[in-house]
Amino acid sequence: MSINSESEVAANLQIGPTDRGMVRIYVEAEGVDLPLDFDPEEAEEIAEELLAAAEAAREMNQGGKQGKPARKPKR
Repeated sequence: MSINSESEVAANLQIGPTDRGMVRIYVEAEGVDLPLDFDPEEAEEIAEELLAAAEAAREMNQGGKQGKPARKPKR
């Protein structure tokens, strides 16, 4: 499976701090419980990658297809 492969699998995603100072991304789907722990620096890198991917997807949507409008920054 690649990043562009579609799937019918539904999953829940939770993100939060652990009591050991890590950031946990927890994925729960049918038959899968997957806790992924990252130190804060790794979590920040993941957040930056998510933001970059969101921006790239937004730019693709502006090239013809209509996606969700960009969120306005909080002030």
